[in-house]
Amino acid sequence: MKPQSGDLIQAVEKNDVEKVLEIIQDSSYPLNETNNKGETPLLIATHENYIEVAKRLIDAGADINQQDHIQDSAYLYAGAQGKTEILKYMLEHAEPNQKIVNRYGGNALIPAAEKGHLNNVKLLLEDGKVDIDHQNKFGYTALIEAVALTDGSVVYQQIVQELLAYNANKELRDNSGKTALDYAKEMGYSKMIEMLED
Repeated sequence: MKPQSGDLIQAVEKNDVEKVLEIIQDSSYPLNETNNKGETPLLIATHENYIEVAKRLIDAGADINQQDHIQDSAYLYAGAQGKTEILKYMLEHAEPNQKIVNRYGGNALIPAAEKGHLNNVKLLLEDGKVDIDHQNKFGYTALIEAVALTDGSVVYQQIVQELLAYNANKELRDNSGKTALDYAKEMGYSKMIEMLED
């Protein structure tokens, strides 16, 4: 039985690793087929954190950069949403296109920093290919978001520390003319002020 269009998406949704492996044996099968939201099998696996399925799809050559209707790609989503094991596998076994941005004009690092995914921030910085000073549509960098859009708690202090260790530019200003330090002062985040003034 030759697999039919949509079979791979179904197998992924069920987290059926064996079925996925069986379908991708067929080299003529479109690995990057999409559902009505423009989501590829790999993006669906990443959403659900189906690690084994995601790894097999990446090994088979699934596109980690293909975007859905809301501009998420498997790579951007893994970075933003703390799917650390999948992100790590992508960085080791595929080639993220750093020019592709999410619907806010951001890269994988900015939302990872803002959502407190410290391990993802570390992975992306260690990989060294992501632009640490990339500014999104609001002019926010990862450093600005880690301060301005957070509660200043310990995990965010650690993220700020990581970004500074990799020489994130403290002088960059967002669209309202503010730096990360301006936000830290505004919000009274004393630990962050200390780090940013250092």
